[in-house]
Amino acid sequence: MLNLCTSCLYPETKPDLVFDESGVCSACNNFQQRKAVDWDKRKQELVEIAERYRSKDGSNYDCVVPVSGGKDSTYQVIRILELGLNPLCVTATTDSPSELGRRNIENIKRLGVDYIEVSVNPVVRRKLNQLCLEEIGDISWPEHVTIFTLPVRIAVQMGIPLIVWGENPQNEYGGPAAAASGQTLTRRWLEEFGGLLGLRVSDWVGRHGIEAKHLIQYSYPSNEELERVGVTGIFLGHYVPWDGMQNAIIAQAHGFEYYPHLVEGSLASYENLDNYQTGIHDYFKYLKFGFGRATDIACNHIRRGRLLREDALKLVEMHDGQFPWTCLGKPIEEILAEIDMTLDDFLVVCDRFTNRKIFQTDNEGNIIRDEDGNPIKRH
Repeated sequence: MLNLCTSCLYPETKPDLVFDESGVCSACNNFQQRKAVDWDKRKQELVEIAERYRSKDGSNYDCVVPVSGGKDSTYQVIRILELGLNPLCVTATTDSPSELGRRNIENIKRLGVDYIEVSVNPVVRRKLNQLCLEEIGDISWPEHVTIFTLPVRIAVQMGIPLIVWGENPQNEYGGPAAAASGQTLTRRWLEEFGGLLGLRVSDWVGRHGIEAKHLIQYSYPSNEELERVGVTGIFLGHYVPWDGMQNAIIAQAHGFEYYPHLVEGSLASYENLDNYQTGIHDYFKYLKFGFGRATDIACNHIRRGRLLREDALKLVEMHDGQFPWTCLGKPIEEILAEIDMTLDDFLVVCDRFTNRKIFQTDNEGNIIRDEDGNPIKRH
């Protein structure tokens, strides 16, 4: 039986999570610290940053805003426009974009911004997605890397020093104190928490015919390039109270479109809408660590007083870790076919990454599953 935070539902297996002497996790403690924040002062700091980086003669953009089309990036753009800034919105195209995600990207454009979308070589991307799923259990590794590298590359190329990111996930979801308290996104943060998972992009050179020239967009600019432009990134969530549900409500009021049902394996209809592969990514988190996206959302609601812990536990047991037979309504067989993988191949990979300390096995070490194909937790 996993030990859970005594305040929320995060388990001890969550990477980078720390428990205090009362059994409360670092994500909950980080949130409690927000009550002491002078948000009016923080907002004034944001206004001052906006003025400092605003293009004085209007000859260049004031900032880069990385956007996926999700509720958070829609919210970011709304707040940046309220500051009177002229942003350049930058999207790193996902490998399996959804129709709903595409409509929400178009909605961001309608807010009144210039927009650049960078699509990496799809043949190489799908090779990477397959390799990453098979070898590190993360189909979204290439996507999560380019989410951070491409906006930085655009900022350098266009001489735009300020990048405005959304939340600091180390603060929102628990992580090392120094990383959690950071208000700027540094190169060190990018390399440690920005999707690389301890790997180097160059590790994939020579695999399946992948060459260094295919990985340009997956690499950060050099330190010399960053220093020449003076690129810095700030977390908007350091300056304004961050709440995914609040962001979704504000985004929806500005045209953002929800999914008509709960997203599979989740407790919300307003996030993880842009990519059909996201359900596979979240499922592997469940296999590795024993919790999934439903737990993340439930914990956020518990901290904000919107959900009692006992009710959250019931909802998580209902929805967390569901086998991703569909994602946003698309069958898993179709999603896997895009990376040249069969369902049987996928099940083998699932077994390889299922944590046998968390899930039940038979006498031969095989994972025991229920009638829906889900592994059964140990008690």
